[in-house]
Amino acid sequence: MKPLLLIDVDGVLNPMGRPTADFRRYRCTIGNEVYTVHLNPRHGHRLIELALATGSELVWATTWEHHANDWIAPRIGLPSLPVIHMSPDEPSEHGEMFKTPHVAAYAGRRPFVWFDDQVWAEDEEYLRVRQGLRDFLLIHVDPREGLTSRHLGMAHQWLTLTGFSQGP
Repeated sequence: MKPLLLIDVDGVLNPMGRPTADFRRYRCTIGNEVYTVHLNPRHGHRLIELALATGSELVWATTWEHHANDWIAPRIGLPSLPVIHMSPDEPSEHGEMFKTPHVAAYAGRRPFVWFDDQVWAEDEEYLRVRQGLRDFLLIHVDPREGLTSRHLGMAHQWLTLTGFSQGP
């Protein structure tokens, strides 16, 4: 089973702070809403490289859901990716983020790395204690700066050192 690389959009690929010069500004219309996002076109290539190097599968773990394939993926050079369906209306039972049960259900027993700006100790505890999962790495991304080389390096190192990497 391939390990999963789970990717959030807002705060990870679309930083909330002042974006650096490598980011481009886009206006995305979804239904009646218009969103401004700042995206780094190199992120797609770097995520694909990580997936290839580790034999992992890229998956959206974002409230953008399928809209990420329409609006985010083509602007950063990613293909259409599988999507974890989210239901933000479900209340937290143990302090975990609303996405965490959905991630656990999707991943099952597959190892995964999750890039998100809202993962905390409560999410790790929920996954380990409540779901009995062991093989995952939560990478908290500072929402002001977004995804960096350091985050990608952490994922690569964890996947290769733990033996989950299926890359070349």
